[in-house]
Amino acid sequence: MKPNASSPSSTDESVQPQVVRLVERERPVLAFTLDGAPASAREGDTVLTAVLTMRRHLVEAATDGPCSGFCLMGACQECWVAVDRKPVRACSTLVTAGMHVATRRHVIGG
Repeated sequence: MKPNASSPSSTDESVQPQVVRLVERERPVLAFTLDGAPASAREGDTVLTAVLTMRRHLVEAATDGPCSGFCLMGACQECWVAVDRKPVRACSTLVTAGMHVATRRHVIGG
């Protein structure tokens, strides 16, 4: 039986990360901001990797539904986010210490 959607639990698929880091855990940690909240990534992570190690979807678009990237190489246009108020592709942008990432479509302009 699936948990009640109105009360997420640790087994609720919607709150589980999409990606689980199995290797390269020794790389230095970088602090950044994700949608106004403190977040962290490993040096060398793309924004897409960093976000998906923390949550299930990259973008929760109001009309299109959730998006998590598709091609993972910058061709499909599915992973646009704003980094320091500029639109970038999450799959090809490396996380840097102190960057501010916004994933909400109204902020990105999509």
